[in-house]
Amino acid sequence: MSRRRSQSAVSLVLVVQPAARADMWAGGRGSCQAKVGRATRGGAAGGNAAPGRALEMVPGAAGWCCLVLWLPACVAAHGFRIHDYLYFQVLSPGDIRYIFTATPAKDFGGIFHTRYEQIHLVPAEPPEACGELSNGFFIQDQIALVERGGCSFLSKTRVVQEHGGRAVIISDNAVDNDSFYVEMIQDSTQRTADIPALFLLGRDGYMIRRSLEQHGLPWAIISIPVNVTSIPTFELLQPPWTFW
Repeated sequence: MSRRRSQSAVSLVLVVQPAARADMWAGGRGSCQAKVGRATRGGAAGGNAAPGRALEMVPGAAGWCCLVLWLPACVAAHGFRIHDYLYFQVLSPGDIRYIFTATPAKDFGGIFHTRYEQIHLVPAEPPEACGELSNGFFIQDQIALVERGGCSFLSKTRVVQEHGGRAVIISDNAVDNDSFYVEMIQDSTQRTADIPALFLLGRDGYMIRRSLEQHGLPWAIISIPVNVTSIPTFELLQPPWTFW
C-alpha cells in the first residue's frame, strides 16, 4: 500500500518530544492495525534501532489514518505523553453544527458515565468563571463553556460544579489557537473536583461564542461524548477552520 499524507491526522500529535520521522498511512482499518502492530513491535524501518510508537488511528477521507512516530533512542528511553481525545457535536445553532475535539484534564475531574444526546452548553458569565456566576441558574444540570485565565483550571471546574454543572469545557483564551492543546493539571491547593473538565482550542471556543452572540442565544445544544469511529467518514463534519 502506498503511503499518503492526510490532514485528518495532522493535529493528533500535540504534546510530544521531537521525532526522528513521522509516518502516516491511509487505507482499510485492518491494514492500518496490522501496520501499526508491526511498527510498534519491530522498531523503525530500514534497520534503525529506534523503537516506533503508534499514536493514533482515526477515520479520514481516504479511510483509516494511522500515525507512527519513530523516536530517537534517548527520547524513547525517557518516554513521552500524548493527549486522549473526547469529541462532542454542536446540534444548534446550525452554522456551527460540527464535531469538536477536546482533551480531558490530566489529574483531576470525573469522566462521562453516560452520553448526553442533547444538553445545553452554556457560556459562563463572567467568562473566566473564577467566582460567582451571574447565569449559574442556567448552568445547573447543563455543561458550562468557560474561558482560560484569571484562576486555575481546577478552580474553574469547582465553580461550575458548585453551580450544579454536569461538566465544564474550558477554551483557550488565545482565539487564534487552532492546534495546540494545553494540559490541564492540578493546582497547589490539594482540592478535588468530580465533574469532567475538558480543554477546547481557543479558535473553537471563540467561534461557538460568536455564533451564539450573532443569533442572540444563551446556549448551544450539544451531544457529548460522540464516538467518531461509529460515524461514516462522509458525515464527519469537522470545523473548517481547524484540522484534526
